[in-house]
Amino acid sequence: MPRFADLTIAQFLDELASPNPTPGGGTAVAISGGIAVSLLIMVAGLKKSKTNTEVERAALGAAHRALAPVKRRLLELADADTAAFNQVIAAYRLPKSTDQEKNARKLAVQKALRAATEAPLDTLRAMTDALEHLPTIAQYGNPSASSDVRVALELFEASGAGAAANVEINLTSLDDEAFKKSVAAHLLALTNRIKESTANTRAALVSGAPAT
Repeated sequence: MPRFADLTIAQFLDELASPNPTPGGGTAVAISGGIAVSLLIMVAGLKKSKTNTEVERAALGAAHRALAPVKRRLLELADADTAAFNQVIAAYRLPKSTDQEKNARKLAVQKALRAATEAPLDTLRAMTDALEHLPTIAQYGNPSASSDVRVALELFEASGAGAAANVEINLTSLDDEAFKKSVAAHLLALTNRIKESTANTRAALVSGAPAT
C-alpha cells in the first residue's frame, strides 16, 4: 500500500471505510491531528496578523516554521500506526500447535502490542509539540481566521482523546507492568496538556484576552 499521504482524500476515506482492520482509529487520529496542525500553519502564514506589527509577524513566522515538521511527523505516524496494528494481526495469526509455537506467538504478540501502543502515544507527543504554538497563533493571528484556530483546537481535543483511547486499549493486553505504568503516567501528562492548552485558548478566543 502507498503512504497515506500519497492518497487522495477520497481514496483515504475509502480505505478507512473498508472492512479491513487497517487503517483504523489510530491512523484516523494522526490524520485529523495533521489537519489541525495544517490549519494553524495556514493562519500563521497569512499576510495579515492581528495588528500587523513586526513582533507579531516574527512570532507567527517562528510558529509556522516549527509546525511544518510536526505536520510531516503526523503523516508518518498515520502509516506507523497501521503498520504496527498489521504486526499485531500477523502475530495473532502465528501457529500455536506446540508449546514452542505458543511461546513464540506470545512473545510476538507482546512485541507487536507494544509497538501498537507506542504509535498513538507518539501521535499524542506530536500534537502536544504543535500545541506549544497554539497560544501565539490565537493571540497574533488574523482575527478573521479565529474560526480556523477554533476548528484546529477542537480537532486537537478529539484527536487527543482518540489517540489516548488507542493507547489504553492496547495497554490492557500487555504483560509488562513497568511499561504499562510508565505509559499510563505519560499518557495522563500528555492528555492533561492538551486539555489545558485547548481550554485556555478557547477561553482566550471568546474573551479576546491573550492566550496562555
